[in-house]
Amino acid sequence: MISHRPYGSGHPYAESEDQRVPVAPLDGEPVELRVRASGTVTSVVCEWRIDDEAPRELPLTRPAGIAEAGAEAGVDGGHLAAAQARAARAASGTWSVTTPPLRTGHRYSYRFRETGGGSRTTRWFEVTAASWGDGGGKVHVEGTDRVVPGSVRWLAGGDGVLRVRFELGLEAGEHVVGFGERFDAVDQRGRSLDAVVFEQYKSQGAHGRTYLPMPFAMVIGGARPWGFHLRTSRRTWYELDGAIRIEAEVGDAAELGLRLYEGTPAEILDAFLGDVGRPSKLPDWVFRLWASGNEWNTQARVMEEMDAHREHDIPVGALVIEAWSDESTFTAFRGATYTPSEEPHSYGDYTFPADGPWPDPKGMVDELHERDIKVLLWQIPLQKTRPHPVHQAKVDARQLVERGYGVKEADGRPYRNRGWWFPLALMPDLSSQEVRDWWTAKRRYLVDEVGIDGFKTDGGEHAWGHDLRYADGRRGADGNGLFPVHYARAFGDLLRQAGKAPVTFSRAGFAGSQPHGAFWAGDEDSTWTAFRSSIRAGITAGACGIVYWGWDLAGFSGDIPSAELYLRAAGTSAFMPVMQYHSEFNHHRAPLRDRTPWNIAAQTGDDTVIPIFREFAKLRERLVPYLAAEAHKAINGGAPLMRGLFFDHPHDSAVWDHPLQYRLGDALLVVPVVEPGAHQVTAYLPEGEWVDVWTGRSLPGGRTLTLPAPIDRPPVLCTAARWPDLSPVFSL
Repeated sequence: MISHRPYGSGHPYAESEDQRVPVAPLDGEPVELRVRASGTVTSVVCEWRIDDEAPRELPLTRPAGIAEAGAEAGVDGGHLAAAQARAARAASGTWSVTTPPLRTGHRYSYRFRETGGGSRTTRWFEVTAASWGDGGGKVHVEGTDRVVPGSVRWLAGGDGVLRVRFELGLEAGEHVVGFGERFDAVDQRGRSLDAVVFEQYKSQGAHGRTYLPMPFAMVIGGARPWGFHLRTSRRTWYELDGAIRIEAEVGDAAELGLRLYEGTPAEILDAFLGDVGRPSKLPDWVFRLWASGNEWNTQARVMEEMDAHREHDIPVGALVIEAWSDESTFTAFRGATYTPSEEPHSYGDYTFPADGPWPDPKGMVDELHERDIKVLLWQIPLQKTRPHPVHQAKVDARQLVERGYGVKEADGRPYRNRGWWFPLALMPDLSSQEVRDWWTAKRRYLVDEVGIDGFKTDGGEHAWGHDLRYADGRRGADGNGLFPVHYARAFGDLLRQAGKAPVTFSRAGFAGSQPHGAFWAGDEDSTWTAFRSSIRAGITAGACGIVYWGWDLAGFSGDIPSAELYLRAAGTSAFMPVMQYHSEFNHHRAPLRDRTPWNIAAQTGDDTVIPIFREFAKLRERLVPYLAAEAHKAINGGAPLMRGLFFDHPHDSAVWDHPLQYRLGDALLVVPVVEPGAHQVTAYLPEGEWVDVWTGRSLPGGRTLTLPAPIDRPPVLCTAARWPDLSPVFSL
């Protein structure tokens, strides 16, 4: 076996051991050609041809140190460790050769052939060198043209135009915020970044990657705020320093739309949402406490944890059950017996053994509803093929292939997931209404009969490869980023059809995700660094129109947080749009890693955890009417629910010295305590009159001051005008 994929796996940040590097060489640049070969191959040559000349042979060697896509970050100890380890072992049997420099105007062909006794060969591949020039395409500008004259350049080669570059002017003192959910900084000035949907398993802030990118940003701090939106779903790159230097992939038409906005930050955001879609109103219960744990994988365990909430007098409003399904179909409760069917099942088709993990799912949901707890179930947009599907999974996989319902490779074969989570799984093409209906119909009984209230729409990042084919006519280059949008939309539509609110809970998305449910910040360790990163993520997601957002408070992975980190995170999360705790699967090993307040108390020995968390949860209950009213404003064209101070004070340069402070609605200002051992915190109060919500003390704004920060009283201020209405919320 000799295998070569010019574009590799499609991983946006790592090279694979069988690809061309670089994929699209520039004029005068050589390329490294890599292949994978079976262990029986002892020698490989590359037949290299320029235009119509006779080919010459270039011998390949075995290089060391090529990292397979997905393994470049090392192997983590969490529940995905086995998948990461498999990826790390994949870099074997690798050969490579570096070609002479390529020149624009020539076409190069190559293939690989086994020598030394074997006869295997690959097909011929072609490559050309591209160069940057003044012509080749068109940037369509809407709004006040801020493109720097003479900055537009086009990258073109023998196969057409590939990319465009241009600059937008940036003045001294201007700050750039946006680009979707960003973990590394609020102000991106001085940084380099891109916009591509990617599953970065933890440490997003360190890597500069995100599940939820958008080619949109606003510029604040000059005479008048302005913003821009690249009307594309393709990959884009940004260098932000003395100017905003933009590079974008383009399609066959070699065109790019650029929309520019002016106004207040809220007006800029409202105009952007008019282009991509406005958030949909979700019910008030989404503002109550959410509870979840990956090891809650039986009905008994779920009810035990909900009983513990009742016993400890800690109100909970929503339960997310992740480990409920057989994890082959993601439609049937684990342990249920039933007959495979070509048609969607009804609840009555299942038998739930009394000694099984889920003896009475509907009864469980009914009881939880009686306790005023809503229930969401976990989903993944893949059809697993490892191990080889049997029973209903076999039927579902066969239907997906035979009906052509999957995302496809360029040659028409079904696409198989190239990532390290659920490798080789099939992916339903949710750009198609027919496929969305087919996929969700298999889950309809969960809503109609079991009474499920929403879905955690996890894992929307698995579309890799520039040349995939979608039913809506897009290819991978412009379709992959939209996959998570279609995914959340599909489950939102399912809930709407059943007369329920479209409560989905996603981590991946793109421009256009705003109308589709709620979002959380994805996978993070329980560290102070992750705490700070997640606050940035919430502020930047809000700046791009995400109203309902939260994170796994104090992190979900690794060792449990200290009591201090847990309570600081809980105190801050009580003043975020979504307050939820969650924990990663740890193979049920002792000690438990649940992020419940009672487990944190037990593991840390800190008996203040439960009573302080209880007060935060009860405060959260009292905040629900305020949060619902402020969300309504945001949905109807107002500033985001969770927003940086720059939204309300765009001309106040001091707010940029305190990037983790944020407003929660029009009335509240939150000052997170993000360092261990702090008993007080430096805060900036913008102009106006403020009230300390815990003491009722009036504090004039327009200054920096020191606020007390006891563990049970996170620093929060209220505008003086709203304090009469909100003071009862903070009465103990």
